[in-house]
Order: sequence, then structure tokens, then C-alpha cells
Amino acid sequence: MSEKKRVVVTGLGIASSIGMTADSFWSSLSSGTTGIRPITQIATDDFRTRIGGEIPQEQIDSSLKELGFRPDERSVSLAHIATAQALADAGLFTAGEPPVRSEAGVIYGTGVGAAHSLYAAYAAFAEKGMKGVRPTTVPRCMANSITAQLSMKFGLTGPNYVTVCACASATTAIGAAFRMIRDGYATQMLSGGSDAFFEPVTFAAWNNLGVMSRDPDPNRACKPFSADRDGCVLGEGAGTIVLENLEHALSRGAAIHAEIIGYGESSDAKHITSPSVDGQVQAMRAAIKCAGINPAEAALINAHGTATKANDETEASSIREVFGKAADSIPVVSNKSYFGHMLGASGASETIASILMLKNGKVVPNLNLENPDPACSLNLPTGSTIDLQGDIVVKNSFGFGGNNAVLVLKRAES
Repeated sequence: MSEKKRVVVTGLGIASSIGMTADSFWSSLSSGTTGIRPITQIATDDFRTRIGGEIPQEQIDSSLKELGFRPDERSVSLAHIATAQALADAGLFTAGEPPVRSEAGVIYGTGVGAAHSLYAAYAAFAEKGMKGVRPTTVPRCMANSITAQLSMKFGLTGPNYVTVCACASATTAIGAAFRMIRDGYATQMLSGGSDAFFEPVTFAAWNNLGVMSRDPDPNRACKPFSADRDGCVLGEGAGTIVLENLEHALSRGAAIHAEIIGYGESSDAKHITSPSVDGQVQAMRAAIKCAGINPAEAALINAHGTATKANDETEASSIREVFGKAADSIPVVSNKSYFGHMLGASGASETIASILMLKNGKVVPNLNLENPDPACSLNLPTGSTIDLQGDIVVKNSFGFGGNNAVLVLKRAES
């Protein structure tokens, strides 16, 4: 067996309700600024939940115009914006110039896929019948249209495919890309996730599922690990990272943001929506074993932390079982109170947040946590940023369907 390659991150890109660049994203995280606001894309008068981590349309339009890109399916446009940033950050793309074709591949996660295009197609069919459905519906509505469009837009000739694992989609995609590079099947990979679902049918389904917060105050609604939490708040967006093997990154003089040292995944195999301690523990232990570390070496756990009763309690129990007494001291944070639950893109945005915390040596606080749930007995920092006491972050992502995916990230060597 060939020697395992070290895998590093050389590019970051983000499109979110708290920032459309990595710098603005970090500024909002470090200042405790939320991007949750009243939803404007659809009429919400009949909905119990009327808020979300929505990206203002003018910000999307402005970003696309700066890149010289035309608008596409919303999830694709967000992926284009985040990916252009990540490739530019890695020194692999310049806006306004033709892309340099490479053998890099793209593995991207999505939970819903082309939701806006699907809704438009169904609405057209309901109104006009078969004549209302355009032939372009097929390529626009394929789940893999996201990676297909990314590969064509940026000249990525390696493998391209999407992972669809609900809320674990992006983390699973990054894990797959990590393994491809580590095991020598690729030198460079682009990975992350995108989801945009503020259209009437998808949002109505989530509204009726009964797991979203009904708090009308956007600044207070998302409260992971709080005793008075009443559900998650959804948020759209995309996050992209560029991964490559360390030797290749050094040979071209690339700046290294962080290193991925471990990945683990599992399936609960129990229930389609209810999480399982056993499954989460299995994934965390697999990631830690892959990384070759002891649990107590973790300086931070970036939790899935959805602010639903079942998820937060289950995840707290899982962390306790894996980390033991170290769980008393390792900070645990959930970023979803800042930008909402991005479903299939959440793992990408939260991985980028983890990398930025490593780079800046700071832990961003949990928002809206004045009343911690005793059933979530963890070290849950609040207030302002605190110093990160170490070099390793464990990033959890858990999803409907029983999908569990966990990354272990390490600070880049100076």
C-alpha cells in the first residue's frame, strides 16, 4: 500500500447570510452578528415560521456581476460564488480570465438540490400542463447539476458528483475528497455544499414538520443547547474549500489554511428523523481513530447543534460518551445561531468556520444561550470570543436518514 498523503486546505469560499466572503463571514462570527432575518423570497403569512438565514438578493446579484457570471438556479449560483472565491484564494482562478483546466475533481453536498427550479417546473405544469414545462427542466433540476456546472465553469476535469445525505451532505463530500487525496487517487479536489430552499413547497414541508422555531424575533430564535429552544431556523448558502496533498501545495507555494487529519462516518440504522447516540459515537470515534489522536487532544468541538430538543440532547450525550471527563473542559459551539441550518451546506460553512477559528486562535461563542439546558451538560462558551487552547477541532454533522459524518481539523504548521 502506498504511503498516505497529508491533506491540506488551500482555498476558502463562502456565500452566507452573515458574509459573502471569508473575511466578512469571520467578522460576523467574531462579533456575534446573526444573519437570520424575515424571509422575503416567499409570502410567509400562512407559515408558523417566517424567518431564516436568507441572503439578500442584491448581494447575490452583486457577487455574480463582479465575477462576470450570469444568474443560474439559486443553489448553483451560490456554489459558483463560493467556488470562485475558494479557487482564487488558492491561486487557481482569476475573475475575468478563462479558467485554467486541471485534473482536479469536485465532490459537493446538497440536501435539497435544485429546489427553486423544481418548484418553477411544477408550478408551470400546474398552470399550463405539458406545454409549460421547458426542455431545460431536466439539466436544471438534476441534483448533480451543481457539480456539473462547477466542473464546466472552472475547468475541473476530475470526477464530479454530489453527495446527498441530508444535513451531513457537505461534510460527507469533504470526507470523500479527503480520502481521495489521502489515498493517492487525486492531487487536488474541490469540495463543499450548497442549498437554497426558500421556495413555497420545500419551506412549507419544513414548516409542517414541526421542527422549526416559531419565535418571531430573528435575533433570538435560534438557541442551540438552550433550555428554552423551540426548534431550528433554516438558512441558505454555499461553502467551498480547496483540498490538495501537502507536497503539491508546498511545491506551488500555496498558502495553507489548515490540515484535515481525520474523517469518520456511520449510519444510525434506526429511524429516519430521530438521532442516535450509538451512531454519532461510532462516527466520532472513527474520525478520531483516523486522525491518530486521543479525544482529550481536541481543543474545540464544532457541534451539529440544530436547536431541536432531540438533536441537542443526543449530541451532548454522544460527546460525553466519546470525550469522557475531557467534555468538561473542551469548548463546544454551534454556529447555526449565526446563519441558520443550511441543511446540506451546513457542514461546509461550519468547516470553514472551524478553519477560521483555528487560523485566528479564537472560539466564537454560542448565541442566545443565557439558559443552558441541564440535559446538555457541556462546556458551552457564551458572550464574546475566547482563546482557542490547542490546534485540533472536531466538526460534527448529523442528518435525517441517520447519516453521521465527522471531520478532524488541525491548525496549519507555521
